[in-house]
Order: sequence, then C-alpha cells, then structure tokens
Amino acid sequence: MSYCSSALQAQPGFSSHRSRSASLLAVLLFCATQFLVNSNAYADDVTARQAMEDSSNPLLKFATSRGDIYIELLPREAPRNAANILALTIGEKEIEDTESGFVFRPNYYDGQRFHRVVPGFVIQTGAAVNHPLGAPGALLPDEINANNLGLDRQQVMLPNGNVNPMLDINDREEFENQILKVLYADMGITTKEELEEQQQRVYQRLQALSIKELYELQGYRYQIRFSTRPVSRGIVALANSGPNSNAAEFFISLTDSPSLTGKYTVVGRVVEGMEVADAIGATEISPLRFSRLSTVIYSARQVNGTPANATAAQ
Repeated sequence: MSYCSSALQAQPGFSSHRSRSASLLAVLLFCATQFLVNSNAYADDVTARQAMEDSSNPLLKFATSRGDIYIELLPREAPRNAANILALTIGEKEIEDTESGFVFRPNYYDGQRFHRVVPGFVIQTGAAVNHPLGAPGALLPDEINANNLGLDRQQVMLPNGNVNPMLDINDREEFENQILKVLYADMGITTKEELEEQQQRVYQRLQALSIKELYELQGYRYQIRFSTRPVSRGIVALANSGPNSNAAEFFISLTDSPSLTGKYTVVGRVVEGMEVADAIGATEISPLRFSRLSTVIYSARQVNGTPANATAAQ
C-alpha cells in the first residue's frame, strides 16, 4: 500500500474535526505533488522517445542534481564506442578493483560529477580518476569518417592566406605547434638549414594540405564504413587524450564546435534536457580541483526496450 493510501485511510482516527481537516489537506497536497512529479517524469520519458531519430537506438536517462538529460546513443555511427557507453551505463562492463582483485559491474556513471565545465562550450563527465574503481578497461579506437565530414575538402590555408577558421588557431605559436611542427616532422626537416633549403617545398605542401591530412599527420586514423556527424550543439562525444584513447569520459557540446569535429568520436545526441545541460554549463568548473558547485549524476539508466547485449564493448 502506498503512503498516500495508508495516510488517507488513517484520517478518521484524529480527535478533532479541525485537526483532521488540516491533516487531510496536508496529505492531499503531498499526494498531489507526488502525482505531478511522477506524471512529469513519465511525460519526459515519453517526449524523449518521441524526439529520437531512431526508436531502436538506446535511450539513456541521466538524472542529475539539476534535472534529467536524455541521450540517444548512435550505435550505427560508432558501434564499439556507443556499445561501451551503454555497457558502462547499465552495469555490463567488468571493472577490476586493483587493490582487492575483485571484479565489479557497476552502473559506472552513478555518483559521477560534471568535473569539467567550460561555459558556452562543453560539460564533461565520466573521468576514470573520479571513479573509485578507476579506468573501465582498455582504450578504444576512434570511429570517425573524415570524408563524410568533408574534412578532405577543407584546406588548412584559405586562398586569402588565412588559416581555416575550423582549426580555431588564433596566434603564431598555435600555428607553429599544431601545423608547422607536424609538417616538418613528416617532411624530415630537423634543422634550420634544412628548412631554409626546403622553404618552397614546405610552402607547396602547406597550400595543398587538407584538414584531414593535417589530422592524420597528428596521428588520427579514419574509417569510411560508418557515417559521422559534426560536433554541434547537443552532440555527445568522447573526451580523449589524443588519437584512439576513448573510454568512459564524454562531453556534451553546448554550441556548434567545428574545431572539435574530426578529432572526437560522436556517440550520441541529447534529445531532451538541453536546458539542464545549459544550466550545468553556466558555472565554470576546473577539472584540476574539486568543486562543490559541480553537478552530480544521481543515476544513469537505459529507459527504452530491453537492454542490448553490450559484449561488443568488451
């Protein structure tokens, strides 16, 4: 029997009409509030399902201290990485405790915080360093289709001599570190004298260089089997420390981010709850120190269908 039912049945036992009426009103108000909360939660599940691109995709609900965020995973675009996120969410991923040797299957994101927030840019969670069991298994390779994103047709240098704004390079130092150094390394240029001898060749390579080729020089490797979408507002992509270093950590993009496109594997999209993501993203949180202002994930669950077999992520 629910609290509301049992409380209502107990009302006739009160000693006075006034106290009975006041208590009954309090119970009714409480029950009405609970009904609205439960109805809204159900309605959120329903509208989130309706907002999905494909109802057969896994739909995840992240209940946070600021509200609920619904994420539709995209397994046809990043099969291994999307399966890994699903397995971590529903507790199908084995993680060994290095101290005790015991193997656990936790709902990995429960209790995690959005430990990195850059207002107007990204909110990020799932870092292994913040989880009591640490890293959840081996790192996974990128699943990105650079051609599908058009990066093979985007030149590093524009006809007017400016750097392509997609690269978000704002000064000479960034230009040297992100472009020239990797180009010199690929060309085997190691000394000032060699650079002076090959200036014309360097110029020609730079003018012909596509963004895809630049990223490949930086170590990224691409596939053409699956499609990939750009990192735009509401996209869920995996944080990494460089090429092929995907795990549990992911970010939600708060804006269109061309500079992230092609370097981060997209695994999903927010279908409902972007206002919650925006609220989380209103306060800057540094990943280098704990903050009480960081938003907590109370629970993360799959809310549609029967949980899929996530063995592909093992």
